[in-house]
Amino acid sequence: MSEIYEEYYREIPDENGKIKAIKFSYDESFNFAYDVMDRLAIECPMERALVHKTADGKVTTFTFSDIKALSDKAAVMLRGFGVGRGDAVMLLLKRRYEFWISVLALHKLGAVAVPTSHMVSAEDIRDRASLAKAKLIICVNADDICSRVENAIKDLNVIQLVVGEPYRDKPSFDKQILNSAPSLRRVDTNVSDSMLYYFTSGTNGAPKAVIHDFSYPLAHIYTAKNWHGVKKGGLHLTVADSGWAKSAWGKLYGQWFMGSAIMVYDYEQFYAGDMLKLIEEEKISTFCAPPTIYKYFVREDLSNYDLSNLCYVTTAGEPMPSDVSQKFTEATGLSVREGFGQTETALQICTGISDNQEAGSIGYASPLYNIRIIDEDGREVPDGEVGEIVIAPEKGKVPIGIFKGYLGDEELYKKIWAGGVYHTRDKAKKNTDGAFFFAGRSDDVIKSSGYRIGPSEVEDILMCHPAVLECAVTAYPSKTRGALVKASVILSGEYTPDNKLATELQEYVKKRAAIYKYPRIVKFVNDLPRTTTGKISRAKIREADYRDVNF
Repeated sequence: MSEIYEEYYREIPDENGKIKAIKFSYDESFNFAYDVMDRLAIECPMERALVHKTADGKVTTFTFSDIKALSDKAAVMLRGFGVGRGDAVMLLLKRRYEFWISVLALHKLGAVAVPTSHMVSAEDIRDRASLAKAKLIICVNADDICSRVENAIKDLNVIQLVVGEPYRDKPSFDKQILNSAPSLRRVDTNVSDSMLYYFTSGTNGAPKAVIHDFSYPLAHIYTAKNWHGVKKGGLHLTVADSGWAKSAWGKLYGQWFMGSAIMVYDYEQFYAGDMLKLIEEEKISTFCAPPTIYKYFVREDLSNYDLSNLCYVTTAGEPMPSDVSQKFTEATGLSVREGFGQTETALQICTGISDNQEAGSIGYASPLYNIRIIDEDGREVPDGEVGEIVIAPEKGKVPIGIFKGYLGDEELYKKIWAGGVYHTRDKAKKNTDGAFFFAGRSDDVIKSSGYRIGPSEVEDILMCHPAVLECAVTAYPSKTRGALVKASVILSGEYTPDNKLATELQEYVKKRAAIYKYPRIVKFVNDLPRTTTGKISRAKIREADYRDVNF
């Protein structure tokens, strides 16, 4: 009997047996929640689908039958709040298992899920809810999330639904779903309908909402099968918050397409030893995490942990130091295979399960995409030369997995497709074997511990402080995080540059933006480097910092 994914996905090998192309087959009505998850509930109802473990050791296991029943009840419940096809619902749920139930319920209704980091500020929540025209926000009662949501929507027509402990007079997700009808008739949806909004930072302005449609899950079959290496009946763990697109890559679609169970570790603070113990105790078979996690892993005595169930390990999100990768391999025998992609796309480049991880390489082009390296004039550069990574559509058709627009910003979407190719704004070079080597951003976006941070977001906040006359926010190299957020600040005349003021500016940003965006380095300067047109040159600040730092 064929596996479910094989009905949608077919690999085309070349004469050497390597995958040269992938063909997809799906109807216009394809909906992952109905056509994959509900079918798994029929074909293997008692097999585990999701294993949720809290930091204090409580384990809850959900079968595919459980997932169907709960997502049906959640869909009926959400429809009772007026949520229907095309309506947006924000999710601030950290790593609570209700996230997975809610996402599938929204898919079943044809609604748009808006996964959101729990670290965003009230202002962020308000801006995102307004842009998305959110009808409802589902949030967990933890870390003052509920009060931030309440403050953000106090004069908006948005319902707040609370997971966990009750919060004031807000309706309870738990009670509502308990009293919800247990069955749901299939709702008509179209594969071109909007399914997800993911907010992602750019160089200028507030974060933009990336729109993915109902075909998006199909693109992650390759991610799970050929990069993560998941197997039917296995248990996969990707370390990612539910508010980030990495969860869609590693904790949702591709893994379930392959019939693997998903591990969710609901922890508050990361400790390497705790996560290694989790891998041992839960017998994780495949694992993916940003390089920062591996950096802490190799500081542990890995011989103290039984990692024998691990078959494959992968990493993405920031450059992987070769010494960290080597130490992990020496201790475990497992090659840490790298990958590259964006919120706007599925996996673009990776070292697949049948490839050897070349030191320093992010891997080889995914057969999903026609990847090229071009110069500023749009010409393809020779092997060994650095250029921008772009995706060139074949026969003018946008490949599966690539987003269909920025919400409310058609001009930006047109710009990203300038010259008929999708511009990643990331730089790399390629060797004669086809291996890609990451060379940095084409723009000023800061990548820190897997997070994307737009410098202007932080600059706009700092400029509201009376002490700041002018500022520039840039990436500062870090061994453990890839980059730190650095603020170079010119002060107004009446302020004194000292540690107290630096701390005050940091706290000022913390209160107005997600915690990971605050500048960990504040440097007071008398002037800032400029371009010939008088604009601040963030690139020159970065270049000076990278010259001065020796790892």
